[in-house]
Amino acid sequence: MTTSDVQIAIVGAGFSGLGAAIELSRNGFDDFVILDRGSDFGGTWRDNTYPGAACDVPSRLYSYSFAQNPAWSRSYSHQPEIHRYINDVASRHRIAARTRFGTEVVTAKWDEESGCWLLDTERDGVREQVRAQILVGAVGPLCEPNLPDIAGFDSFGGKIVHSARWDDTVDYAGKRIAVIGTGASAIQIVPELAKTAGRVDVYQRTAPWIVPRTERAYTPPEKWAAAHVPGYQEAARAAIYAMNEVTAFGLTYSPKGLKPVELACRANIARAIRDPELRAKATPKYQIGCKRILRSNDWYPAIARSNVDLITDPIASITETGIVTTDGTAREVDVIVVATGFHVTDSPVFGKIIGTDGRSLAAVWEETGMQGYKGSFVNGFPNMMLMVGPSTGLGHTSMVYMIESQLNYLVDYLKTVRAQDITRTEVTAEAQRAFNARVQHGLRNSVWVNGGCASWYQDHHGNITTLWPGFTFNFRRLTKRFDLAAYRVERRGAVAAPARAAIDTTPATV
Repeated sequence: MTTSDVQIAIVGAGFSGLGAAIELSRNGFDDFVILDRGSDFGGTWRDNTYPGAACDVPSRLYSYSFAQNPAWSRSYSHQPEIHRYINDVASRHRIAARTRFGTEVVTAKWDEESGCWLLDTERDGVREQVRAQILVGAVGPLCEPNLPDIAGFDSFGGKIVHSARWDDTVDYAGKRIAVIGTGASAIQIVPELAKTAGRVDVYQRTAPWIVPRTERAYTPPEKWAAAHVPGYQEAARAAIYAMNEVTAFGLTYSPKGLKPVELACRANIARAIRDPELRAKATPKYQIGCKRILRSNDWYPAIARSNVDLITDPIASITETGIVTTDGTAREVDVIVVATGFHVTDSPVFGKIIGTDGRSLAAVWEETGMQGYKGSFVNGFPNMMLMVGPSTGLGHTSMVYMIESQLNYLVDYLKTVRAQDITRTEVTAEAQRAFNARVQHGLRNSVWVNGGCASWYQDHHGNITTLWPGFTFNFRRLTKRFDLAAYRVERRGAVAAPARAAIDTTPATV
Protein backbone atom coordinates (compact mmCIF):
# COMPACT_ATOMS: atom_id res chain seq x y z
CA MET A 1 0.00 0.00 0.00
CA THR A 2 1.47 3.34 -1.06
CA THR A 3 1.59 6.30 1.33
CA SER A 4 1.39 9.97 0.40
CA ASP A 5 2.22 12.83 2.77
CA VAL A 6 0.32 16.09 3.17
CA GLN A 7 0.19 18.67 5.91
CA ILE A 8 -3.62 18.76 6.02
CA ALA A 9 -6.18 16.12 5.02
CA ILE A 10 -9.79 17.29 4.65
CA VAL A 11 -12.42 14.55 4.67
CA GLY A 12 -15.59 15.68 2.91
CA ALA A 13 -16.31 17.97 -0.05
CA GLY A 14 -19.54 19.62 1.01
CA PHE A 15 -20.03 23.19 2.21
CA SER A 16 -17.60 22.84 5.13
CA GLY A 17 -14.88 20.84 3.38
CA LEU A 18 -14.88 23.07 0.32
CA GLY A 19 -14.95 26.17 2.51
CA ALA A 20 -11.96 24.86 4.46
CA ALA A 21 -10.00 24.22 1.27
CA ILE A 22 -10.72 27.71 -0.06
CA GLU A 23 -9.72 29.40 3.18
CA LEU A 24 -6.52 27.36 3.39
CA SER A 25 -5.58 28.42 -0.14
CA ARG A 26 -6.40 32.06 0.56
CA ASN A 27 -4.12 32.04 3.59
CA GLY A 28 -1.12 30.33 2.08
CA PHE A 29 -1.71 26.74 3.29
CA ASP A 30 -1.33 24.89 0.02
CA ASP A 31 -0.24 21.45 1.19
CA PHE A 32 -3.65 19.79 1.56
CA VAL A 33 -5.93 17.24 -0.03
CA ILE A 34 -9.70 16.71 0.06
CA LEU A 35 -10.94 13.12 0.24
CA ASP A 36 -14.55 12.40 -0.68
CA ARG A 37 -16.41 9.24 -1.61
CA GLY A 38 -18.69 11.09 -4.05
CA SER A 39 -18.15 12.08 -7.66
CA ASP A 40 -18.11 15.87 -7.21
CA PHE A 41 -18.56 18.65 -4.66
CA GLY A 42 -21.76 19.20 -2.74
CA GLY A 43 -22.04 16.73 0.13
CA THR A 44 -25.66 16.46 1.20
CA TRP A 45 -26.72 18.64 -1.75
CA ARG A 46 -25.08 16.17 -4.10
CA ASP A 47 -26.52 13.08 -2.43
CA ASN A 48 -30.12 14.19 -1.81
CA THR A 49 -31.77 14.21 -5.22
CA TYR A 50 -35.30 13.18 -4.23
CA PRO A 51 -38.22 15.00 -5.89
CA GLY A 52 -38.90 18.37 -4.31
CA ALA A 53 -35.52 18.59 -2.53
CA ALA A 54 -34.98 22.20 -1.49
CA CYS A 55 -33.46 24.33 1.25
CA ASP A 56 -35.50 25.85 4.09
CA VAL A 57 -33.02 28.70 4.59
CA PRO A 58 -33.27 31.74 2.26
CA SER A 59 -30.90 31.62 -0.71
CA ARG A 60 -29.17 34.91 0.12
CA LEU A 61 -28.08 33.50 3.48
CA TYR A 62 -27.41 29.92 2.41
CA SER A 63 -24.19 30.71 0.59
CA TYR A 64 -20.63 31.71 1.41
CA SER A 65 -20.21 35.36 2.39
CA PHE A 66 -17.07 35.46 0.22
CA ALA A 67 -18.88 33.94 -2.78
CA GLN A 68 -22.36 35.40 -2.83
CA ASN A 69 -24.47 34.41 -5.78
CA PRO A 70 -26.29 37.16 -7.72
CA ALA A 71 -27.87 34.53 -9.97
CA TRP A 72 -30.17 32.84 -7.44
CA SER A 73 -33.47 32.27 -9.21
CA ARG A 74 -35.67 32.04 -6.12
CA SER A 75 -35.86 33.22 -2.51
CA TYR A 76 -35.48 29.58 -1.41
CA SER A 77 -33.24 27.45 -3.60
CA HIS A 78 -33.84 23.90 -4.76
CA GLN A 79 -31.28 21.11 -4.73
CA PRO A 80 -30.04 21.33 -8.34
CA GLU A 81 -29.33 25.05 -8.01
CA ILE A 82 -27.49 24.69 -4.69
CA HIS A 83 -25.45 21.76 -6.03
CA ARG A 84 -24.54 23.79 -9.10
CA TYR A 85 -23.57 26.80 -6.94
CA ILE A 86 -21.21 24.73 -4.78
CA ASN A 87 -19.47 23.27 -7.83
CA ASP A 88 -19.22 26.70 -9.47
CA VAL A 89 -17.48 28.05 -6.36
CA ALA A 90 -15.10 25.08 -6.35
CA SER A 91 -14.32 25.68 -10.01
CA ARG A 92 -13.59 29.39 -9.50
CA HIS A 93 -11.13 28.55 -6.72
CA ARG A 94 -9.62 25.58 -8.60
CA ILE A 95 -10.12 23.13 -5.74
CA ALA A 96 -10.81 20.04 -7.86
CA ALA A 97 -7.10 19.63 -8.60
CA ARG A 98 -6.52 18.99 -4.88
CA THR A 99 -9.47 16.66 -4.42
CA ARG A 100 -9.64 12.87 -4.67
CA PHE A 101 -13.21 11.92 -5.51
CA GLY A 102 -14.49 8.35 -5.31
CA THR A 103 -12.23 7.87 -2.29
CA GLU A 104 -13.62 6.20 0.83
CA VAL A 105 -11.78 6.83 4.10
CA VAL A 106 -11.78 3.40 5.75
CA THR A 107 -10.05 4.48 8.96
CA ALA A 108 -8.27 7.55 10.31
CA LYS A 109 -5.87 6.65 13.10
CA TRP A 110 -3.59 8.84 15.19
CA ASP A 111 -0.01 7.54 15.10
CA GLU A 112 1.90 8.58 18.19
CA GLU A 113 5.30 7.71 16.79
CA SER A 114 5.08 9.96 13.75
CA GLY A 115 2.74 12.51 15.34
CA CYS A 116 0.46 12.26 12.32
CA TRP A 117 -2.90 10.95 11.23
CA LEU A 118 -2.80 7.82 9.08
CA LEU A 119 -5.80 7.62 6.78
CA ASP A 120 -6.40 4.32 5.05
CA THR A 121 -8.41 4.96 1.89
CA GLU A 122 -9.95 2.89 -0.87
CA ARG A 123 -10.64 3.93 -4.44
CA ASP A 124 -11.82 1.53 -7.14
CA GLY A 125 -10.68 -1.37 -4.98
CA VAL A 126 -7.17 0.06 -4.54
CA ARG A 127 -5.96 0.77 -1.01
CA GLU A 128 -3.77 3.80 -0.33
CA GLN A 129 -2.64 5.61 2.79
CA VAL A 130 -2.52 9.33 3.41
CA ARG A 131 -0.30 10.60 6.21
CA ALA A 132 -1.31 14.04 7.45
CA GLN A 133 -0.09 16.27 10.25
CA ILE A 134 -3.57 17.74 10.65
CA LEU A 135 -6.98 16.16 10.03
CA VAL A 136 -10.07 18.25 9.21
CA GLY A 137 -13.24 16.21 9.54
CA ALA A 138 -15.85 17.77 7.25
CA VAL A 139 -18.25 14.92 6.63
CA GLY A 140 -21.19 16.72 8.26
CA PRO A 141 -23.99 15.25 10.39
CA LEU A 142 -26.41 14.54 7.52
CA CYS A 143 -24.40 12.01 5.53
CA GLU A 144 -25.18 8.54 6.90
CA PRO A 145 -28.79 7.46 6.25
CA ASN A 146 -30.67 6.02 9.22
CA LEU A 147 -32.77 2.94 8.43
CA PRO A 148 -35.65 2.11 10.78
CA ASP A 149 -35.41 -0.91 13.08
CA ILE A 150 -38.62 -2.63 12.01
CA ALA A 151 -39.28 -6.36 12.11
CA GLY A 152 -39.23 -7.88 8.64
CA PHE A 153 -37.59 -4.88 7.01
CA ASP A 154 -35.36 -7.07 4.85
CA SER A 155 -38.22 -9.33 3.80
CA PHE A 156 -40.03 -6.78 1.63
CA GLY A 157 -40.28 -8.00 -1.94
CA GLY A 158 -40.75 -4.59 -3.55
CA LYS A 159 -38.38 -1.61 -3.77
CA ILE A 160 -37.06 0.20 -0.69
CA VAL A 161 -35.62 3.68 -1.27
CA HIS A 162 -34.05 5.98 1.33
CA SER A 163 -34.62 9.68 0.73
CA ALA A 164 -30.87 10.34 0.74
CA ARG A 165 -30.19 7.58 -1.80
CA TRP A 166 -32.98 8.28 -4.26
CA ASP A 167 -33.43 5.84 -7.13
CA ASP A 168 -34.45 7.67 -10.30
CA THR A 169 -34.72 4.42 -12.24
CA VAL A 170 -37.93 3.51 -10.39
CA ASP A 171 -41.20 4.51 -12.08
CA TYR A 172 -43.26 5.81 -9.16
CA ALA A 173 -46.28 6.77 -11.28
CA GLY A 174 -49.37 4.73 -10.49
CA LYS A 175 -47.59 2.80 -7.73
CA ARG A 176 -48.78 2.07 -4.21
CA ILE A 177 -46.16 3.89 -2.11
CA ALA A 178 -45.52 3.91 1.64
CA VAL A 179 -43.53 6.80 3.07
CA ILE A 180 -42.11 6.22 6.54
CA GLY A 181 -41.45 9.51 8.34
CA THR A 182 -42.79 13.05 8.36
CA GLY A 183 -39.61 15.08 8.74
CA ALA A 184 -37.91 17.64 6.52
CA SER A 185 -37.38 15.28 3.56
CA ALA A 186 -40.80 13.62 3.75
CA ILE A 187 -42.74 16.87 3.60
CA GLN A 188 -41.00 17.64 0.30
CA ILE A 189 -41.24 14.13 -1.16
CA VAL A 190 -44.87 13.32 -0.42
CA PRO A 191 -46.45 16.24 -2.34
CA GLU A 192 -44.43 15.31 -5.42
CA LEU A 193 -45.19 11.59 -5.25
CA ALA A 194 -48.88 12.24 -4.60
CA LYS A 195 -49.22 13.95 -7.97
CA THR A 196 -48.73 10.71 -9.90
CA ALA A 197 -48.85 7.79 -7.45
CA GLY A 198 -51.84 5.50 -7.27
CA ARG A 199 -51.82 5.72 -3.49
CA VAL A 200 -49.46 7.15 -0.87
CA ASP A 201 -49.57 5.87 2.72
CA VAL A 202 -47.71 8.24 5.04
CA TYR A 203 -46.63 6.68 8.35
CA GLN A 204 -46.33 9.39 10.97
CA ARG A 205 -44.88 8.91 14.43
CA THR A 206 -44.91 12.58 15.41
CA ALA A 207 -46.57 15.46 13.57
CA PRO A 208 -44.20 18.32 12.64
CA TRP A 209 -44.82 22.03 13.10
CA ILE A 210 -44.82 23.59 9.63
CA VAL A 211 -44.79 27.30 8.80
CA PRO A 212 -45.71 28.64 5.35
CA ARG A 213 -42.85 28.65 2.87
CA THR A 214 -42.52 32.20 1.57
CA GLU A 215 -40.82 31.12 -1.64
CA ARG A 216 -41.03 33.16 -4.81
CA ALA A 217 -39.08 33.77 -7.98
CA TYR A 218 -36.78 36.79 -7.96
CA THR A 219 -37.90 39.53 -10.31
CA PRO A 220 -35.66 40.81 -13.14
CA PRO A 221 -35.00 44.10 -11.25
CA GLU A 222 -33.94 42.12 -8.15
CA LYS A 223 -31.59 39.97 -10.20
CA TRP A 224 -30.14 43.05 -11.88
CA ALA A 225 -29.60 44.77 -8.52
CA ALA A 226 -27.92 41.68 -7.06
CA ALA A 227 -25.49 41.62 -9.97
CA HIS A 228 -24.80 45.34 -10.38
CA VAL A 229 -25.67 47.38 -7.25
CA PRO A 230 -22.78 47.46 -4.75
CA GLY A 231 -23.85 46.33 -1.29
CA TYR A 232 -27.29 45.06 -2.39
CA GLN A 233 -26.61 41.40 -1.64
CA GLU A 234 -24.83 42.23 1.62
CA ALA A 235 -27.76 44.33 2.82
CA ALA A 236 -30.32 41.66 1.87
CA ARG A 237 -28.23 39.01 3.58
CA ALA A 238 -27.86 41.09 6.75
CA ALA A 239 -31.60 41.75 6.93
CA ILE A 240 -32.44 38.05 6.61
CA TYR A 241 -29.82 37.17 9.20
CA ALA A 242 -31.19 39.69 11.70
CA MET A 243 -34.78 38.47 11.29
CA ASN A 244 -33.75 34.86 11.82
CA GLU A 245 -31.76 35.66 14.96
CA VAL A 246 -34.98 36.88 16.61
CA THR A 247 -36.23 33.27 16.52
CA ALA A 248 -33.12 32.14 18.40
CA PHE A 249 -34.30 34.13 21.43
CA GLY A 250 -37.54 32.14 21.59
CA LEU A 251 -35.89 28.78 21.00
CA THR A 252 -33.21 29.19 23.65
CA TYR A 253 -34.31 31.73 26.24
CA SER A 254 -38.08 32.24 26.15
CA PRO A 255 -40.13 29.57 24.35
CA LYS A 256 -43.30 31.62 24.98
CA GLY A 257 -41.91 34.06 22.43
CA LEU A 258 -42.57 31.44 19.72
CA LYS A 259 -46.35 31.80 20.10
CA PRO A 260 -46.70 33.90 16.91
CA VAL A 261 -44.87 31.17 14.97
CA GLU A 262 -47.21 28.56 16.43
CA LEU A 263 -50.25 30.58 15.37
CA ALA A 264 -48.86 30.80 11.83
CA CYS A 265 -48.44 27.02 11.81
CA ARG A 266 -52.00 26.44 13.04
CA ALA A 267 -53.33 28.79 10.38
CA ASN A 268 -51.34 26.82 7.82
CA ILE A 269 -53.15 23.65 8.90
CA ALA A 270 -56.58 25.28 9.01
CA ARG A 271 -56.26 26.67 5.48
CA ALA A 272 -55.57 23.31 3.88
CA ILE A 273 -57.37 20.68 5.97
CA ARG A 274 -61.12 20.74 6.54
CA ASP A 275 -61.56 17.22 7.91
CA PRO A 276 -61.40 17.54 11.73
CA GLU A 277 -60.00 14.03 12.21
CA LEU A 278 -57.15 14.62 9.76
CA ARG A 279 -56.55 18.06 11.22
CA ALA A 280 -56.15 16.52 14.67
CA LYS A 281 -53.66 13.97 13.33
CA ALA A 282 -51.63 16.70 11.62
CA THR A 283 -51.48 18.98 14.69
CA PRO A 284 -48.42 18.44 16.95
CA LYS A 285 -48.89 17.74 20.66
CA TYR A 286 -45.58 19.22 21.79
CA GLN A 287 -44.27 22.77 22.11
CA ILE A 288 -43.24 24.38 18.86
CA GLY A 289 -39.48 24.38 18.29
CA CYS A 290 -38.84 21.23 20.31
CA LYS A 291 -38.33 19.48 17.00
CA ARG A 292 -37.16 21.22 13.86
CA ILE A 293 -39.69 23.74 12.52
CA LEU A 294 -40.33 22.96 8.86
CA ARG A 295 -41.45 25.07 5.90
CA SER A 296 -44.02 24.02 3.33
CA ASN A 297 -47.07 25.26 1.46
CA ASP A 298 -48.01 21.93 -0.08
CA TRP A 299 -47.64 19.34 2.71
CA TYR A 300 -51.11 19.86 4.19
CA PRO A 301 -52.85 20.01 0.79
CA ALA A 302 -50.99 16.80 -0.12
CA ILE A 303 -52.10 14.78 2.91
CA ALA A 304 -55.66 16.03 2.35
CA ARG A 305 -55.73 14.47 -1.15
CA SER A 306 -57.99 11.50 -1.77
CA ASN A 307 -55.05 9.26 -2.77
CA VAL A 308 -53.04 10.02 0.40
CA ASP A 309 -53.62 8.45 3.82
CA LEU A 310 -51.93 9.75 6.98
CA ILE A 311 -51.43 6.76 9.27
CA THR A 312 -50.61 7.32 12.94
CA ASP A 313 -50.83 3.74 14.19
CA PRO A 314 -47.29 2.46 14.87
CA ILE A 315 -45.73 0.01 12.42
CA ALA A 316 -45.62 -3.52 13.80
CA SER A 317 -43.79 -5.19 10.94
CA ILE A 318 -42.95 -5.20 7.26
CA THR A 319 -43.94 -8.21 5.21
CA GLU A 320 -43.04 -9.38 1.73
CA THR A 321 -45.96 -7.41 0.30
CA GLY A 322 -46.43 -4.42 2.58
CA ILE A 323 -46.72 -2.93 6.06
CA VAL A 324 -48.68 -4.10 9.09
CA THR A 325 -49.59 -1.64 11.87
CA THR A 326 -50.18 -2.48 15.53
CA ASP A 327 -53.96 -2.39 15.06
CA GLY A 328 -53.58 -5.39 12.74
CA THR A 329 -54.20 -3.54 9.47
CA ALA A 330 -52.10 -4.78 6.55
CA ARG A 331 -51.54 -2.48 3.59
CA GLU A 332 -49.94 -3.79 0.43
CA VAL A 333 -47.47 -1.48 -1.34
CA ASP A 334 -45.10 -1.59 -4.28
CA VAL A 335 -42.47 0.85 -2.97
CA ILE A 336 -41.36 1.87 0.53
CA VAL A 337 -39.75 5.29 0.81
CA VAL A 338 -37.71 5.62 4.00
CA ALA A 339 -37.51 9.23 5.17
CA THR A 340 -36.20 8.56 8.65
CA GLY A 341 -33.24 10.92 8.57
CA PHE A 342 -29.62 10.29 9.44
CA HIS A 343 -27.27 8.94 12.08
CA VAL A 344 -26.37 12.25 13.71
CA THR A 345 -25.20 11.52 17.27
CA ASP A 346 -24.24 7.93 16.39
CA SER A 347 -22.76 8.28 12.91
CA PRO A 348 -20.76 5.25 11.66
CA VAL A 349 -18.09 7.78 10.69
CA PHE A 350 -17.23 8.18 14.38
CA GLY A 351 -16.19 4.53 14.56
CA LYS A 352 -13.56 5.08 11.88
CA ILE A 353 -11.63 7.76 13.80
CA ILE A 354 -9.14 6.31 16.31
CA GLY A 355 -7.51 8.53 18.95
CA THR A 356 -4.49 8.40 21.23
CA ASP A 357 -5.68 5.58 23.49
CA GLY A 358 -6.78 3.32 20.65
CA ARG A 359 -10.45 4.07 21.15
CA SER A 360 -12.66 5.37 18.39
CA LEU A 361 -14.53 8.63 18.59
CA ALA A 362 -17.70 6.52 18.73
CA ALA A 363 -16.45 4.65 21.80
CA VAL A 364 -15.45 7.87 23.57
CA TRP A 365 -18.80 9.52 22.88
CA GLU A 366 -20.66 6.36 23.87
CA GLU A 367 -19.16 6.87 27.32
CA THR A 368 -19.19 10.65 27.66
CA GLY A 369 -21.86 11.78 25.23
CA MET A 370 -21.12 13.72 22.07
CA GLN A 371 -19.01 16.68 23.09
CA GLY A 372 -16.05 18.72 21.99
CA TYR A 373 -14.53 22.16 22.45
CA LYS A 374 -16.17 24.98 20.48
CA GLY A 375 -17.63 22.34 18.19
CA SER A 376 -14.16 21.79 16.78
CA PHE A 377 -11.56 19.91 18.82
CA VAL A 378 -11.94 16.78 20.98
CA ASN A 379 -9.73 15.70 23.86
CA GLY A 380 -7.83 12.53 22.98
CA PHE A 381 -7.73 13.35 19.27
CA PRO A 382 -4.74 15.62 18.64
CA ASN A 383 -4.39 17.77 15.54
CA MET A 384 -7.97 17.05 14.51
CA MET A 385 -10.63 19.69 13.93
CA LEU A 386 -14.24 18.80 13.20
CA MET A 387 -16.39 21.01 11.04
CA VAL A 388 -20.05 21.16 12.13
CA GLY A 389 -19.03 19.26 15.25
CA PRO A 390 -20.88 18.92 18.58
CA SER A 391 -23.05 21.86 19.70
CA THR A 392 -22.90 23.74 16.39
CA GLY A 393 -26.28 22.84 14.88
CA LEU A 394 -29.06 25.39 14.50
CA GLY A 395 -32.83 25.49 14.53
CA HIS A 396 -33.33 28.95 13.09
CA THR A 397 -30.77 30.07 10.50
CA SER A 398 -28.04 29.11 8.05
CA MET A 399 -25.38 26.57 8.97
CA VAL A 400 -23.07 28.30 6.51
CA TYR A 401 -22.69 31.12 9.05
CA MET A 402 -21.50 28.61 11.66
CA ILE A 403 -19.20 26.95 9.14
CA GLU A 404 -17.54 30.27 8.31
CA SER A 405 -17.11 30.95 12.03
CA GLN A 406 -15.30 27.64 12.38
CA LEU A 407 -13.20 28.46 9.34
CA ASN A 408 -11.98 31.58 11.16
CA TYR A 409 -10.93 29.34 14.05
CA LEU A 410 -9.27 26.81 11.73
CA VAL A 411 -7.21 29.42 9.90
CA ASP A 412 -6.07 31.10 13.11
CA TYR A 413 -5.18 27.68 14.53
CA LEU A 414 -3.02 26.93 11.50
CA LYS A 415 -1.38 30.34 11.66
CA THR A 416 -0.57 29.72 15.33
CA VAL A 417 0.90 26.30 14.51
CA ARG A 418 3.03 27.80 11.77
CA ALA A 419 4.21 30.82 13.78
CA GLN A 420 5.13 28.84 16.91
CA ASP A 421 6.43 25.68 15.20
CA ILE A 422 3.84 23.54 16.97
CA THR A 423 3.77 19.85 16.11
CA ARG A 424 0.91 18.65 18.31
CA THR A 425 -2.24 20.35 19.62
CA GLU A 426 -4.79 18.74 21.93
CA VAL A 427 -7.58 20.46 23.81
CA THR A 428 -7.39 19.73 27.52
CA ALA A 429 -10.07 17.66 29.23
CA GLU A 430 -10.61 20.54 31.66
CA ALA A 431 -11.29 23.08 28.92
CA GLN A 432 -13.63 20.68 27.12
CA ARG A 433 -15.60 19.92 30.30
CA ALA A 434 -15.91 23.60 31.15
CA PHE A 435 -17.10 24.51 27.67
CA ASN A 436 -19.73 21.76 27.61
CA ALA A 437 -20.95 22.72 31.08
CA ARG A 438 -21.51 26.23 29.73
CA VAL A 439 -23.36 24.87 26.70
CA GLN A 440 -25.70 22.75 28.84
CA HIS A 441 -26.23 25.67 31.21
CA GLY A 442 -27.14 27.84 28.24
CA LEU A 443 -29.73 25.28 27.15
CA ARG A 444 -31.48 24.98 30.51
CA ASN A 445 -34.46 27.17 29.57
CA SER A 446 -34.62 26.16 25.93
CA VAL A 447 -37.56 24.59 24.15
CA TRP A 448 -35.36 21.59 23.31
CA VAL A 449 -35.01 20.75 27.00
CA ASN A 450 -38.51 21.76 28.12
CA GLY A 451 -40.65 21.28 25.00
CA GLY A 452 -41.99 17.80 25.76
CA CYS A 453 -40.59 15.84 22.82
CA ALA A 454 -37.76 13.52 21.88
CA SER A 455 -35.63 14.33 18.86
CA TRP A 456 -32.35 13.62 17.10
CA TYR A 457 -31.02 16.73 18.83
CA GLN A 458 -30.39 14.54 21.90
CA ASP A 459 -27.74 11.89 22.40
CA HIS A 460 -28.37 8.63 24.27
CA HIS A 461 -27.46 10.34 27.54
CA GLY A 462 -30.40 12.70 27.09
CA ASN A 463 -28.26 15.80 26.56
CA ILE A 464 -28.75 18.27 23.72
CA THR A 465 -25.36 17.80 22.07
CA THR A 466 -26.09 18.88 18.50
CA LEU A 467 -27.37 22.44 18.93
CA TRP A 468 -25.83 25.80 19.67
CA PRO A 469 -27.61 27.63 22.50
CA GLY A 470 -28.63 31.12 21.48
CA PHE A 471 -27.35 33.64 19.02
CA THR A 472 -24.91 32.69 16.30
CA PHE A 473 -22.93 35.92 16.65
CA ASN A 474 -21.85 34.67 20.10
CA PHE A 475 -20.38 31.57 18.46
CA ARG A 476 -18.57 33.75 15.94
CA ARG A 477 -17.12 35.82 18.77
CA LEU A 478 -15.86 32.67 20.52
CA THR A 479 -14.21 31.35 17.37
CA LYS A 480 -12.67 34.58 16.15
CA ARG A 481 -9.25 33.67 17.53
CA PHE A 482 -7.56 30.39 18.39
CA ASP A 483 -7.21 30.30 22.19
CA LEU A 484 -3.96 28.44 22.76
CA ALA A 485 -4.46 28.48 26.55
CA ALA A 486 -7.14 25.79 26.25
CA TYR A 487 -4.71 23.34 24.63
CA ARG A 488 -1.73 21.23 25.47
CA VAL A 489 0.80 21.73 22.72
CA GLU A 490 4.15 20.34 21.73
CA ARG A 491 6.73 22.31 19.82
CA ARG A 492 9.77 20.97 18.12
CA GLY A 493 12.14 20.01 20.93
CA ALA A 494 9.86 21.20 23.76
CA VAL A 495 6.54 20.56 25.52
CA ALA A 496 4.38 23.45 26.69
CA ALA A 497 1.50 23.04 29.15
CA PRO A 498 -1.54 25.27 28.77
CA ALA A 499 -2.03 28.37 30.87
CA ARG A 500 -4.74 26.75 33.01
CA ALA A 501 -5.76 29.95 34.75
CA ALA A 502 -6.87 31.38 31.43
CA ILE A 503 -9.65 28.79 31.04
CA ASP A 504 -13.05 30.13 32.05
CA THR A 505 -14.95 27.39 33.89
CA THR A 506 -17.80 29.58 35.09
CA PRO A 507 -21.22 28.46 33.78
CA ALA A 508 -22.50 31.30 31.66
CA THR A 509 -24.16 32.01 28.36
CA VAL A 510 -21.78 30.79 25.70
